[in-house]
Amino acid sequence: MPLTTAQRLDRLKVRTAELSYWRVRAALAIHNWTFEGTEIAIGQAWPHRNGVVHFASKATVPSDWPLEETRLQLDLGGESLITLAFADGESESFGLDPYHQEFPLKDRSFSIATDSVARFPFGEQNRQPKLNRAQLGWIDLPVHRLHLQLRQIVEAIEALGDHEVVPHMLDAAETALRSLDWPSATAPYIARTANAEQQQKIWQLPELAESPAGLSEEERATVVAAHDMLVTGLKALQERYPQNGELLLTGHAHIDLAWLWPYDETRRKMRRTFHTALSLMERSPDFRFNQSTAHYYAQMEADDPALLTRIKEKVAAGTWEVIGGMWVEPDTNMPTGESLVRQILYGQRYFEKTFGARHQVCWLPDCFGFSGALPQLLRQGGIESFFTIKVNWSETNKFPYDLFWWEGLDGSRVLAHVFDNPMEGYNGFVRPDCYLPTWKNFRAKTLHDTSLLAVGYGDGGGGVTPEMVEREAQLRDFPAIPKARWGKVGDFFTSAHRTAREKQLPAWSGEIYLELHRATLTSQSGVKRLHRRAERALITAETLGSIAHMAGAAAPLSLEADWRVTLKNEFHDILPGSSIREVYRDAERELSDVIDHAEAAQKQAMDAVVTVLPKGGIAEALIVANPSLDARPLRATLADGTVLSTGDIIAPLSIQVLDRAALKPAGGLRADASRLENEHLVVVIGADGAVQSLVHKATGREALAEPANQLWIYPVDKPRNWDAWDIDADYAEKGIRLDRPESIELVESGPHRAVIKVVHRYRDSSVVQRYVLTANARRLDIETHIDWHDRRTFLRALNPVAVRARTATFECAYGVVSRPTHTNTSWDAAMFEAVAHRFVDLSEPDFGVALLNDAKYGHSARGNVLGISLVRGPIYPDPLADEGEQQFTYALLPHAGAWHSGGVREEADDLNQPMVVATAANLAATTLAPVTVTGTPVALSAVKPAEEGDGLVLRVYEPAGRRGGLSIEPESGWHVAEAVNLMEEPAKRDAGPDILPFEVRSWKLKKG
Repeated sequence: MPLTTAQRLDRLKVRTAELSYWRVRAALAIHNWTFEGTEIAIGQAWPHRNGVVHFASKATVPSDWPLEETRLQLDLGGESLITLAFADGESESFGLDPYHQEFPLKDRSFSIATDSVARFPFGEQNRQPKLNRAQLGWIDLPVHRLHLQLRQIVEAIEALGDHEVVPHMLDAAETALRSLDWPSATAPYIARTANAEQQQKIWQLPELAESPAGLSEEERATVVAAHDMLVTGLKALQERYPQNGELLLTGHAHIDLAWLWPYDETRRKMRRTFHTALSLMERSPDFRFNQSTAHYYAQMEADDPALLTRIKEKVAAGTWEVIGGMWVEPDTNMPTGESLVRQILYGQRYFEKTFGARHQVCWLPDCFGFSGALPQLLRQGGIESFFTIKVNWSETNKFPYDLFWWEGLDGSRVLAHVFDNPMEGYNGFVRPDCYLPTWKNFRAKTLHDTSLLAVGYGDGGGGVTPEMVEREAQLRDFPAIPKARWGKVGDFFTSAHRTAREKQLPAWSGEIYLELHRATLTSQSGVKRLHRRAERALITAETLGSIAHMAGAAAPLSLEADWRVTLKNEFHDILPGSSIREVYRDAERELSDVIDHAEAAQKQAMDAVVTVLPKGGIAEALIVANPSLDARPLRATLADGTVLSTGDIIAPLSIQVLDRAALKPAGGLRADASRLENEHLVVVIGADGAVQSLVHKATGREALAEPANQLWIYPVDKPRNWDAWDIDADYAEKGIRLDRPESIELVESGPHRAVIKVVHRYRDSSVVQRYVLTANARRLDIETHIDWHDRRTFLRALNPVAVRARTATFECAYGVVSRPTHTNTSWDAAMFEAVAHRFVDLSEPDFGVALLNDAKYGHSARGNVLGISLVRGPIYPDPLADEGEQQFTYALLPHAGAWHSGGVREEADDLNQPMVVATAANLAATTLAPVTVTGTPVALSAVKPAEEGDGLVLRVYEPAGRRGGLSIEPESGWHVAEAVNLMEEPAKRDAGPDILPFEVRSWKLKKG
């Protein structure tokens, strides 16, 4: 009876596998190895596996082996950068990992030197590393080619399923195999097949022949003929069954800047990967490779400048594509808008300086959702296109488009592409069973004829293999599968933009929310707070230095070096909290240094201001700097710990000199063990430690429907996957409220500030909270100190407010996002945890309540309950994530009117960046406000030194969705030179209001 297609395919697999055992004609072991200078034999364990170790040896290719058919075959027991030094003085380096273990040779005699680590690509330790294999292999290239061709036929048949070409492909493969004259002599046959899986199951194999013979020349001739016959047959089938669809292949090696390994290992991964890519380019004129991340190239300048020079040559030749336009591939949910600006500004400037061009494609394959601020910033940075695939990871709703306009908060658009490759996503393979589903899943094929496909081992680096390059060439002859060729991502988007001009593509408006990895808004919250502080400290240092300069002090110095460190730590596996402990030790140190440097720059600016302030008779002068565009009541903490909360108003972007002795607290602050009250609020703390009542005195409204600041422990925070990344939707099925505090006491009751302290304990952890009300405060601050010692346990604060609204307002970079408070649809329900920057607000037309914070990002808004996630305790990949102490503050703010008229953003700004104060003697009362901004309310993004030439750059944004006029008036001696984009170049803009909804605008300010 004839076999079924499935049976024939199984038979083809078995007969194809047989060929692999004759791929190596002959092998010669390489001995005389040293490990850190000590002899080590093949098969021997490493003497130790501490840090980077060094192997060395020498080898000579036998004189009768053709050099072009010889390969160095190594498995040293870990990842390595291997350098081969040849007799003529030339050398070549390669990355060695489980996927790159065979290397071509340029000369017969050479030495081998390595930098090796006992690690696998994803950071796992090789706990018993050995020098597993070291040999020269004489490759039987005809056998190799035929074997690979048949493997690809098997993969194509499996992917094509019941396509009518399948029987014909089986016929062609079977005919080719039957034409072989294959050896069968017992001794060499058993020796060559001894490592086959079924042979290894035999109780006892017979004694094996050493150096079993390969194919004879006559037998090899039949292999060559079979291969040629097979290629001819495939080409004939391709005429009958043409290739369907088209993929542009981009060689790629996604290298996580830090993740399951520390950054020092990433530096080694970069070198290994880049050397491998260059070696492939030298041997294949068709191969193309892309690599994002300005930081990587800057690191190469320090670590391996010769390697960077070679890369620059390939960039100039058009075979290596630098891409992305950003300093790193950052998380885009949590960085402030100014951080996203600096990612683009410093990234684009570096690429232009180093490679001669800026980029037009934003390359973010792996980030966990995308801020609606990005399209506008990308366009202002000269970037018109956007790529990701991460939206395919959403676990509830399928993102509806894969070639579309992405429209930002302000209406700016970039052309976006997403490909859906089920075979390792952006770490794709060159295989028929990768091509076919990727093309099948491309939903825009009726509009555009090509999809991207990134291929190469990644996350842990490595990139494309020589086999992938060879596969691409072979697959050009295959029938029925999509056409696929190496190309440049930029060329794909150039073509896609042509399509977009000719056809109407769909549009997605606003943020791209990922329905997965929601815990990345909370995990490693200590580093998140340091990052928030670093951002604010840098922005404030630049602002104070700029104000001082406009007032007559010297020009401020660039803080780009510290910005670069901050941007590095925004990488999408650092800031989100999904890396190992070693990464966070580095991040804590680096961000703390940034904060120290920025605060020193702030002090330097304040000292410089003192030198230009008018002299006078104030013996103890208080110099107060307001680094925002909002007039603020004076609320500050002095160096000696004194708290001031007065009725004085500090003008926007100003330096004001006050007589400390004349300062008086705002009136009406009263407190006892359960009650705090000032001119604006009445606060009652219950016996459960929660806020029982919060009355907004101006409206007489009770802000709470039930007690607020309910602390809830969720002890089953045990996601089914991705421990540090995910929160499963059922986490709240078991909750324990902390409602039996250990103590409640009034610990401070002065004219400027009153404080009630509440102490909670849960198992091995403690939560100490201080309810703080200052004399002039419109908000209740909840200063929180956590000492956390519980794993896989989640702490949140819930706040049921006396407000009903179908949507809540979440602050994001350069604006806000409205999110549903209901679960009408699966899209609504999936957004049970979402990002907010400094506030979430729930408002009726005439009244609302905001929840502010200075360090948190994970929030929820369900019904009338505003929730904030405080700390988690995942055990993977850092078993001690957030173990120990941390401090932060969140606040409750009732207000009249909508959030934007009720001062919500202004109070959040004040919480995150309080006034900066200094003291001096013998000054006159004065106010310096060197630049005023009036008209439509806007918020400050930055005042900074210009990147080129003299002068400053003022950047503001419209935060609420309004439009209107705007006036910028510098003091005498300065003028507004021109409007600029975020690259600080003249900005072309259509006529209309001076500021549009959610628009980011920048101007150069110059002397004269």
